[in-house]
Amino acid sequence: MLDIHATYTYNFPTTIRFGIGVIKELGPYLKEHNLSRPLLVTDELVFGLPFFKTIIADLEKVGISPAVFYDMHKNPLKSDVLKGGDAYHGHECDSIVGIGGGVAMDVARSIVLRVNHTRDLFDYDDLIGGDKYVTEEVPHFITVPTTSGTGSEVGRSAIISDDETRQKKILFSPKLLAKIVFADPMLTLDLPSFVTAATGMDALTHNMEAFLSKGFNPMCDGIAISGMRLIGTSIVQATKEPNMFSRSKMMIGSLMGAVAFQKGLGIVHSLAHPLSSLLDTHHGLANAICLPHGLKYNYQGFEDKYNFMAYSMNLGTNQGKILVDHIEILNQQLGLPDSLSQIGVKEEHIKPLAALAVKDFCLPSNPKIVTEEEFEQIYRNAL
Repeated sequence: MLDIHATYTYNFPTTIRFGIGVIKELGPYLKEHNLSRPLLVTDELVFGLPFFKTIIADLEKVGISPAVFYDMHKNPLKSDVLKGGDAYHGHECDSIVGIGGGVAMDVARSIVLRVNHTRDLFDYDDLIGGDKYVTEEVPHFITVPTTSGTGSEVGRSAIISDDETRQKKILFSPKLLAKIVFADPMLTLDLPSFVTAATGMDALTHNMEAFLSKGFNPMCDGIAISGMRLIGTSIVQATKEPNMFSRSKMMIGSLMGAVAFQKGLGIVHSLAHPLSSLLDTHHGLANAICLPHGLKYNYQGFEDKYNFMAYSMNLGTNQGKILVDHIEILNQQLGLPDSLSQIGVKEEHIKPLAALAVKDFCLPSNPKIVTEEEFEQIYRNAL
């Protein structure tokens, strides 16, 4: 049973400090490791929130001199990473602290790579074997999540888009794991309800798609089922009437989703990624809208897995057939759009979206094959 008045340390494999108030340990940790000039990497929203100013003040009180980089797009681009690398060197930093959600974490992790690796950034793209070039040491890296969404604070990869083509690349290496995560649910309380809802649906999607993805990884399956239960039973309260228990469950479920999707993702992310690339849609929102449609496509032939997921979300025994309806109702309860047309998608967008979706790097782990024509039809159904 989770005790919200306690703090915890566990490893998987990154060391995670979890609990209310653990953010106060960041300064002492830096001092203990003889780090005095961290680059704090965050996004513009988090930069303006009160808790971020408190973090800076607390660091300065113990003799730490932080620099801040927050100049990044909603869906991070290569140029964001290059500017961040310049900021690291320009301020003569000795460590990097990623503070925020998935965007800030992706940019921070990519800057970690960039500092001592000078090839073109996309030479390190994991999809073309670029991880073999990750040979140099990297700066001391710490992560501080402020959303319960991507879970990328425990990840070892970053997704960055090309500035011109908007094609997404994966930068990957075990060297890019954080040394420690300070996961403090208090930091999620200042976020707008929309961000809580959209990032929460992102975390739920990670767990569900990981469980459905093909391949054999019973450890990831078990983690994903537990993550679904935590998020499915807390996301509405965390969004509408948040308390520390619901926020804590969401943060743990998000961390679990990021671990689980080492197994793979699938059609929902393949539908969502092009929406972010072409239309700059918030990733969590894109997943929320696409999730019912992806689940509907994959249902036939995997009824037993759907029954298992439905049971984990307290829908009862053998209720996989109502899982899609449940997700649609969940989106409505959270106040999220229920169609692509509500976020500006038009008929003329469908073909270019489908062309990107069928090439998306998440698709190979989907349990079913999806053609470009089928992607077009799914996007039309979602309009």
